[in-house]
Amino acid sequence: MSHNQLTPEGKDPALWEIAKKRAGFKGHLVTYIVVNAFFWAIWYFTGNHYGNNDFFPWPVWPMLGWGIGIAFHFAEAYIFPKSTTIENEYRKLKEQQNK
Repeated sequence: MSHNQLTPEGKDPALWEIAKKRAGFKGHLVTYIVVNAFFWAIWYFTGNHYGNNDFFPWPVWPMLGWGIGIAFHFAEAYIFPKSTTIENEYRKLKEQQNK
């Protein structure tokens, strides 16, 4: 499937890809917030926070683990939106071919 087939008519393919990455990140972030708020509510309303000697409440662990994924998704969408492995490898191969 061609890269252009995924881009709507009249749209710049590079900008469309960046827009898709950013929209995907925003959806991922909303899901992260909702699910983690639910985890914290479960923790709070089950009474596990009263007199518990645990150093960290258990919702910290899924937040941290998933938060790493969110950070990478943010970087891909906003910091390095044009930098993809496929594009970089293609550019390297073209440069080698032109030598």
